[in-house]
Amino acid sequence: MTAEHASTRERAKSAIARYRPIGGWVEQPADRQPRLTGNVEADVVIAGGGFAGLSAALELTAAGAKVVLLERDFCGFGASGRNAGYLSGGQGLKFGLFAKRLGDEKTREITRFYQEGVTYVEERLRKYGIDCDYLQTGLLRAAIHPSQRAPLREKMEAGVRYGAPATFLESDELRRRGIPPAFLCAVHTPNGGTLHPGKYVMGLRRAAIEAGVRIFEDSALLSWDEGRRITCRTAGGTARAPFLVLATNAYTPGLGALGNRISPIRVSGLETEPLSAEQLAALGWAGREGIVTPHITMESHRLTVDNRLVLTTKRIDYLYGSRTPNEPDETAYRALAEALYTRFPMIGDVAINACWSGYISLAQDGLPVVGETGGNANILHTAGCSGHGVGTQSLIGRLLAEHIGGSKPPLLAAIRHATPRVPPEPARWIGLKSALRAADLMDARVDRKARSRAQAR
Repeated sequence: MTAEHASTRERAKSAIARYRPIGGWVEQPADRQPRLTGNVEADVVIAGGGFAGLSAALELTAAGAKVVLLERDFCGFGASGRNAGYLSGGQGLKFGLFAKRLGDEKTREITRFYQEGVTYVEERLRKYGIDCDYLQTGLLRAAIHPSQRAPLREKMEAGVRYGAPATFLESDELRRRGIPPAFLCAVHTPNGGTLHPGKYVMGLRRAAIEAGVRIFEDSALLSWDEGRRITCRTAGGTARAPFLVLATNAYTPGLGALGNRISPIRVSGLETEPLSAEQLAALGWAGREGIVTPHITMESHRLTVDNRLVLTTKRIDYLYGSRTPNEPDETAYRALAEALYTRFPMIGDVAINACWSGYISLAQDGLPVVGETGGNANILHTAGCSGHGVGTQSLIGRLLAEHIGGSKPPLLAAIRHATPRVPPEPARWIGLKSALRAADLMDARVDRKARSRAQAR
């Protein structure tokens, strides 16, 4: 380890600021909705007040259905209020995990679904007047070392073949765009961009309340009875309807569903204090494109409209038994802080304002897990967004609403597939922890090579 790197690591260790148990993008809503008490009837009960649940509620209500939405805390508390805020299409897919198994035609359909997710969210923002700082800049997947260049281009070409347009940008083009020099070359996707996920989910929540959706917060779904009418139980009461939608994402295995198909994965983020005018001038990055890296466990970097740097992912974790405790991850925060000071040395000792963690759900093939269960096929579920939840889960909300209404949306058929099963414990824990450790070691090797190259220049 060089003296410069040792200094960076020490800065990272000492820079960690306050942990936010509700994530970095949301605050407690002033109009917190009541707990469910007594018994209520509806046409559809939805569990989960994130992108998918709120989108489904809005679409169902617009079609004339009476909807009850149950949220364990407040809408936006989970992954929807904790992610990086990237509205991305099909270029981010890991085609190698599923393309050979599902075939070219199915893969094109799945890519079209991801592309359509971007368009759908943009339409929702206009329809409901949601101001969530959306920057329609496209996104950059950028290499930090020359060894990442060829795989980056290869994956881009696969995405283009399956219907996700993109352009490869060399170093000189990145410098013309003002992208910081830590990023050597990149794939630019023209659609999508970045948004404030907290403002987006709270905008959906506002629209749902105004539309007449009965939202009950602090009302976790505890159990349900199957039947032609499903009885859903909370601590304070029951909600009955012919349909139940489980839009509970990483928390679904804790309800006794999808435990053999998805794994809750803990991800983390940090944000800095606002950059000064001098720091912004030194940074460049006028377009504020969201940047992710092609590490096995990616880094994501973005400059927000209020001039904060936000970094997410870098270190992820799985807890035995698919547990999802709401607690800090100091190891992840140190890794993110080290990435911050390594990628952006020109801004100096910018202070870190907050850190947070949360859970996404991951399927072995990286694709959504959508379908229905129960003897009457009236319990629907969506999970497995695998870090692409802004567009996909929003759109899935609409598709599930259309399915409940009796139609057969082609995009829902496009993403239906046989999800690979995951093993039970302890094999799951051993396998995931081993894979995550191997990914950390390989990513660390790339980081060391990048530091050596930078020091040699």
